[in-house]
Amino acid sequence: MSIQQKLDAIIQKNNSLVCVGLDPLLEKIPQHIQSQENPQFEFNKAIIDATHDLVCTYKPNSAFYEARGEQGIRELKLTCDYIHQTYPGIITILDAKRADIGSTNAGYVTFAYDYLGVDAITLHPYLGREAIQPFLDRKDKIAIILCKTSNSGSDEFQNQLVEGKPLYERVAEKVAGEWNQNGNCMLVVGATYPEELAKVRKTAGDMSFLVPGIGAQGGDVEKTVKAGLNSSNAGIVINSSRGIIFASDKEDFATRAREESQKLQNEINRYR
Repeated sequence: MSIQQKLDAIIQKNNSLVCVGLDPLLEKIPQHIQSQENPQFEFNKAIIDATHDLVCTYKPNSAFYEARGEQGIRELKLTCDYIHQTYPGIITILDAKRADIGSTNAGYVTFAYDYLGVDAITLHPYLGREAIQPFLDRKDKIAIILCKTSNSGSDEFQNQLVEGKPLYERVAEKVAGEWNQNGNCMLVVGATYPEELAKVRKTAGDMSFLVPGIGAQGGDVEKTVKAGLNSSNAGIVINSSRGIIFASDKEDFATRAREESQKLQNEINRYR
């Protein structure tokens, strides 16, 4: 089974395009968990157990773990291992936005794909294919390339015209036309820009997209789904982080996370 087939399989099994962002900011974790030995992991574990049948991917953002140094990295590893061992069909994405050259990049590849064992990692394209190549060479893993990001300042560079087209469209053309030879590329396209999402879909064909920006960032689910679906009525993985994992700061946090995940799943499927 290819990595794209693994993603397609879990989407079909759970009837879900939902990605839950595991961004456990320590001070926002419920008080009764903060005092535990591995609070980020225990929080994540409860969220995962409560939502695993409603999602297709989990996406831990490396920054929330790196900020805690050695202990945070340990809990990130525990989280990834738990998903792989307990719910092996679910895709794991490390949101780290890496890309460099030479041995530096080799280190990123080893950390993400081999040490953590994640299925995918987010990468920026600014250094060109030379930087991305070690990730592209891993046919068993997914390289998720930033294209049109969800933040309000993304137009500063991404919308600049390059030979008559905005840079984000040029990135989509390059990734879809040249970088995706192993069928293991995805693009990041924000839900906050549905018109741009539709343009990237037209450019990139049936390639899968990671779509952040739903929930706290204000992206519209209906517009996102209608702009982003591919010819297989899938092809988008819609992320929500804070809106799901911090739906409650009390002991019912996992139950509330499940409710919000199911609400998002149902809303997405309404427009598929």
